[in-house]
Amino acid sequence: MNVNTQSATALSSSAMIALMLAVFTVSVGFGVVLPLLPYLIERLLGAGVQPAQVSRHTGLLTAVYTLSLFLFAPIWGRLSDQRGSRGVLLVGLLGFGVTMLVFAFVESLIAIYAERFLSGVFSAAVTPVAAAVVGNLTTIDHGRARRLSFVSLAGIAGFLLGPMLGVFVTRLVADIFTFTTLAGSVAAPLAATALLAFVAALAVALTVPNGNGQDQPAKTKDASVDKTVWLVPKLLILTFIVSASVGVFEVGLVLRGKQELGLTAYQIALMFTECSLVMFLLQAIVFSPLVKPDATRWLIAPALAVLATGLFFIPRASDFSLMLVVIGAVAASAGILSPILTYWISAKAERAQGWELGKQTAAASLGVTLGSAAGGLLFNTAVQPGAPFILAALLVIIGFVLSLQLPQLLVHRNLRINAIAGDPQEQSPS
Repeated sequence: MNVNTQSATALSSSAMIALMLAVFTVSVGFGVVLPLLPYLIERLLGAGVQPAQVSRHTGLLTAVYTLSLFLFAPIWGRLSDQRGSRGVLLVGLLGFGVTMLVFAFVESLIAIYAERFLSGVFSAAVTPVAAAVVGNLTTIDHGRARRLSFVSLAGIAGFLLGPMLGVFVTRLVADIFTFTTLAGSVAAPLAATALLAFVAALAVALTVPNGNGQDQPAKTKDASVDKTVWLVPKLLILTFIVSASVGVFEVGLVLRGKQELGLTAYQIALMFTECSLVMFLLQAIVFSPLVKPDATRWLIAPALAVLATGLFFIPRASDFSLMLVVIGAVAASAGILSPILTYWISAKAERAQGWELGKQTAAASLGVTLGSAAGGLLFNTAVQPGAPFILAALLVIIGFVLSLQLPQLLVHRNLRINAIAGDPQEQSPS
């Protein structure tokens, strides 16, 4: 039974804040864990652990999380289209909170693998469905672009605060309670994330309508012509490529910082913070009212070129300062590509927002899964130093070639009735 009783309901500011809090929460959960993984693995495997083992498990644990996103995001998205989005969001947030609580107290590497998979399962019900709510309940293209960018910025903000939260809260708890091991103090940021997930679930339950806006008008007849049949698949392929490069980048950044540059956990967290800040600022500019959503199609190819260049130079950055410069280039390009691709997929999804954005999350997750695994498994190869970064750069070059015709193919066609002048949604700052 479809739940569409509130389908015509506009997306309120309070509902938008709840959606952003939900996405922020799952991003914090990922960001808290990532910088601590190598140190946690070293402790669990004991004295004498080899760097290659740490690299392998760091990559695989990250890949397990994103693999579950790949498997379950389309399922959750389809379910939200059929049964309503609010229930799916609640299941995702509550399940994510419980798994983070469990993670705070596990003392087995096998249990950590299981927890990472389950956390991914539940987080797969949050980010794509939150974006689908925006796509379904926003009738004006400028409003859709801006609100989708807010959802993306919430995710970046969570990833921005996550690594620093993991490091600083661990130190704070260690000082207050005189913990001397990671096992005693890492529970605090994880438990705090779980609490935040429960708060986000309450906010969603109180503010987000359960309908999906499926009484909206259909596409105009000329919006689907033969030459654009493969347009969305191309956007999904580019999503995969960008995400695979980000997966290599994230894992490789942690491993290179620790094993080759001898950086501390604080410095590694600082690199991720810089990465997130650059993404945040660039998205705020690109999706500001000063830039028309239609113009974003011209940024795809240049951003891919910058991304490939940045990835190529990461293994050649010989110190912390140079790493910060290269990281800024990678973050700037990857940071605008993801929301631009999300916007255009949503613009073409019409009534199947959950399904199409779920597929995009699946494509992104598969990319991050393979990229993370490759980043961990290939990092210590003797064949070519920096091999995972170089392979990622080559993959992005392929994406650059595929993107060259997109500005002509992505000729903007309004999927909603944009002649609704003075739409009340456009008056809201959200």
